[in-house]
Amino acid sequence: MRFFCFALFIVVFSCSKHKTTRTKLNHLIPEHSSVILKASNIESLKSALQNNDFIQKLSKTNSYKTLESKLEALSLLHPKGDLLVCFSNDETDSLQYSVVTKYHKNLFKTDSLANYIEETLTHKNTTITKSNLNNNTFYSAVVDSMFFASSSKKTVDAAFLHVNRNAELEKIYNTTGQNKSLSLIMKSDNAFIKTLFIEDSIPLKNFSNYFAVDADISQDEILINGITKATDSSESLIHVFKNTVPQENQIQNITPSNSDGFMSFTFDDFNAFETNLSKFNKKDSIASSTLFDNIAEIGVIFEDAQRAIALNSIDVIATKDALLSELNIIDTYRQIEIYSFSETELFSNTFYPLITYNSATKYCVLDNFFVFAENMELLQNIIANYQNKTTLSQQSYFKDIKANLSDQSSLLMVVNPSILKSILDKNLQNSSNYNLDKYSASALQFIYDTNFAHVNGIIKKAKTRGYQNSISEEFNIKLDADLLNQPQFVTNHITKQKEIVVQDVNNKLYLISNKGRILWKKQLQGAVLGNIEQIDIYKNGRLQLVFATPNRIYVIDRNGNDVAPFPKKFNDKITQPLSVFDYDKKKNYRLMVTQNKKVFMYNVKANIVNGFTFKSANKTINSQPKHFRMSGKDYLTFKTEDDLYILDRTGKTRVKPKTSVNFSNQAVYLYNNKFTTTTLNGELVSVDTRGNTATQNLNLSDHHHLETTSKTLVTLTDNKLTIKNRTIELDFGNYTPPKIFYLNDKIYVSVTDLQSQKIHLFDSQAKPISNFPVYGNSQISLDNIDKDRNLEFVTKGDSDAIILYQMN
Repeated sequence: MRFFCFALFIVVFSCSKHKTTRTKLNHLIPEHSSVILKASNIESLKSALQNNDFIQKLSKTNSYKTLESKLEALSLLHPKGDLLVCFSNDETDSLQYSVVTKYHKNLFKTDSLANYIEETLTHKNTTITKSNLNNNTFYSAVVDSMFFASSSKKTVDAAFLHVNRNAELEKIYNTTGQNKSLSLIMKSDNAFIKTLFIEDSIPLKNFSNYFAVDADISQDEILINGITKATDSSESLIHVFKNTVPQENQIQNITPSNSDGFMSFTFDDFNAFETNLSKFNKKDSIASSTLFDNIAEIGVIFEDAQRAIALNSIDVIATKDALLSELNIIDTYRQIEIYSFSETELFSNTFYPLITYNSATKYCVLDNFFVFAENMELLQNIIANYQNKTTLSQQSYFKDIKANLSDQSSLLMVVNPSILKSILDKNLQNSSNYNLDKYSASALQFIYDTNFAHVNGIIKKAKTRGYQNSISEEFNIKLDADLLNQPQFVTNHITKQKEIVVQDVNNKLYLISNKGRILWKKQLQGAVLGNIEQIDIYKNGRLQLVFATPNRIYVIDRNGNDVAPFPKKFNDKITQPLSVFDYDKKKNYRLMVTQNKKVFMYNVKANIVNGFTFKSANKTINSQPKHFRMSGKDYLTFKTEDDLYILDRTGKTRVKPKTSVNFSNQAVYLYNNKFTTTTLNGELVSVDTRGNTATQNLNLSDHHHLETTSKTLVTLTDNKLTIKNRTIELDFGNYTPPKIFYLNDKIYVSVTDLQSQKIHLFDSQAKPISNFPVYGNSQISLDNIDKDRNLEFVTKGDSDAIILYQMN
């Protein structure tokens, strides 16, 4: 299935025995597995892969399609926890896969499948199910309360045997994160990934033994972090950094922005590094040179087939002294002298396999950098970019990826789109026509520690920088089905930033991060009524989502789990959004449920509050109950078509309007310290705390909308939007109700024309905000959702998508 296939591509970034009872998923990993994927939330992972631009490009390759077809059977699984997918090659070198997850009765669903056939195989005390889906055969069984499936019956048979486990693999497996959408464990000698590097001299099988990484996947980037480990320090290249301390990578400061990228490696002790490299190459000694005695970093700059070697010196005078025999000036460019260089094979002899280039015949000095190359134009390009301050380090796309990397590393590779594709193609069965031009810079980094190395990687689509007052699209995320309601922001109590919650037409609720990653999905019984609120039910700073559907009240934690004793079921239909009251701001919440004429008050234990005495309105309640506080008194308000109820906390009448009118279905607001709404014929109605009623003709049609804050009143009638008595005539269309936002001491008012699919935004003076309208198909939610100063807003895009915009 598609949501697993990609991992065999994104890993461009990325024994002692004992025998115990098998209680964990990794205890059933087949012995010869070379690539293992661990997913904690399959639904979230599916959506992440569906929306990730890079994965969608790779999905067009033949290798991806072949794997996707082979893994089709995974679509039948509905795991409740972690799931492992293990890949290996059998004796005939054919790809085999195995799946391990905790068994539950609804895990394996095959009902109503047209092209599915199964039979039961029994042997001694074991039972195996043989399944065929669209001509793909796989086998499955329940082993030690775990579901085990494989494309190989031999592998399923072996799962029943209590074989010794690989202790080293188990240690590596345990380094992967918990509750990560995807983790990957990979043996370096696997049959799928041959290399992570530009140069063929660094095959993966010689680099290390194991990789274990977690992947964070959003729409435009894939972030990877984890470790790599080799058991034999003399056989694996990563151990050439043993007994050295990573230094700050600076080769980007001299790499031209129009180059293909660079590779940099660092050390604090060249002698230790040289000794390790000698052992790896199985040489008694490497031809040494004093040139490297004061070098902390060595880089290779790539430009088409050309190469340049850059040495980063910590003692420029000493390094120049080492080159006293190489001072023959052959050219001058931009007042930089270019010298001849005679030891063309010095770098490959000293640093193989990290460097294979053996043609350097010239060099120049740029501050603390000594740059060697054969091609004069390449040297001149490096000089020009360095002097013009147009090196890679100056580019916004490099700064974006650098934010996700460590400043110091043992080995760093940064590549442009063409090199990234070249590395991918080396690992694919054939070169495919996919375009990565917008991936201006991708990086892979290793930071050596004690007997292992940290791994960081990033593949990120470059974004056009928004200029001042511009509106930029941050992401556009597709859901599994069309949207049922408009997306809104909620607060992440851990980061104090905002996330997005939205529901689709299948009543599935989504929580989406502000980076566009779907964190979870949850099936609900019905459509959410109104906005979703947040409460701190345990009074510990952790927020839960709370809302009503037509027959339930839900309280859901940030991981998508129900909070007991909710959901609470109702036989009679709930007819208004759930109202949440916190009278004294002490988190003693009250939940008011509206059912036609009646309202019921509940506490967070889902029990009726006995002290609330109101029983029934005269007719059906047509607005969501609200709570206001003035002069230390609480007011609960709601209305029917001909009566406005203003109650105290106990449900007794606190204010009785002295005049009766025919009310519209617009909400009740507190405007200028008066309870304010509208009549059916569009008049503004205000009731003070003594019950005095006043009406005002605002020339509104029968079909109108009202929204207020305590001091700002906004109305929309036909195509006329009025903000604080200032009226704007919009183009004729089908407009959503206006929404008011108060952010950074400024009022914003939004409406969306569903006919022309345009979002309009105005300030409190009814002046349009620059660069609006923009595309959208619903009301917006506007807020500052992250740590920068820019505001963001979310809206419905296509019928099954949400769009996040940023106001720059």
